[in-house]
Amino acid sequence: MDYVEQINRICQDVIEPNSLRIDEDSLFPREAINALKQKRLLGLISDERLGGRGQGLHVAADVVSRIARDCPSTAMVVCMHYCATAVLEAQGNIDVRKAIATDQHLSTLAFSEAGSRSHFWAPLSTAERIHDTIHLNAKKSWVTSAFEADSYVWSSQSLDQTGSTLWFVESGLQGLSQPGKFDGLGLRGNASTPVVAQNVMIPVDCQLGEDGKGFDTMMAIVLPWFSVLSSACSVGLCNGILERAIGHVVATKHAHLSTSLADLPTIRAYLARAKIQADAASALLQDTIAAVQSERADTMLRVLEVKAATSEAALSVSETAMRVCGGAAFRKEAGIERLFRDAHAAYVMSPTSDVLYDFIGKAITGLPLF
Repeated sequence: MDYVEQINRICQDVIEPNSLRIDEDSLFPREAINALKQKRLLGLISDERLGGRGQGLHVAADVVSRIARDCPSTAMVVCMHYCATAVLEAQGNIDVRKAIATDQHLSTLAFSEAGSRSHFWAPLSTAERIHDTIHLNAKKSWVTSAFEADSYVWSSQSLDQTGSTLWFVESGLQGLSQPGKFDGLGLRGNASTPVVAQNVMIPVDCQLGEDGKGFDTMMAIVLPWFSVLSSACSVGLCNGILERAIGHVVATKHAHLSTSLADLPTIRAYLARAKIQADAASALLQDTIAAVQSERADTMLRVLEVKAATSEAALSVSETAMRVCGGAAFRKEAGIERLFRDAHAAYVMSPTSDVLYDFIGKAITGLPLF
């Protein structure tokens, strides 16, 4: 059974049936993660020699996009796991890589901080070496899968405070605390909360890459993977909400006229525009993946563009779905208002759309990004 059939079955049997409960009660999608483990999908991008499936960015994007059609919260958990895995595959130790490859380990990123906000590349948290131990102190603002994942790919200032450094941090270490649970508008099931580190001690060999070179890893590995996979989440959300909206307008009848909502030209026009937006976002996503994989000259521009474009598409398409479905869209059981709320997370997720517009403007006018 290939990954397409596997993820379809998991979505049909586990993810979609649990999506309403996960949203209503802000529950972490444990059933979905366990199902993904059983089908070896957490180790999807890990080295085959370590037990993984050896797939690349395009397959990871397909999986995230399919999940997001039914539950963007679950899709974001998987997105962050694959992003962390990409770093650990390049710089992590063999034991952690084997654990991920054999679906025994869930990881995530811990970058954004209260002080630097959406500027995830500029950590204010500190790392200090005392003998053979690193002491971490930080106030992370949003960490997906906080205290649900087994580990964090963690950013801090470098040991000499001249740059940034990445670390492998186990999530159960003494000194890590969670100030509160998340109860927000959308993506209510991805356990995204602040994480505070007070004198958290890790071994020196938990360092990922060279001291002071964390920014390079963020730009070369994390940004492309996160931008593509979060965009895949937005594209999947567009397709999921369109599927539900189309199903509603086709099935809903004006009994006294013997017509459906789909017989109204205005509704068909709204849906047509939304479909064009969703397909355009998908096309840009596929072109971005092709650029990353072939190392095209315009890769960075595409990486910056795709998250901003797909975020805006998700907002617009979800608003259209709410409009054409009318009062029915406001009922939770339809699944439309949930995806509408989830769509509003992407454009404020670091790097935010406004930050990306500034970067894109600098790129096309020949100015340095940083």
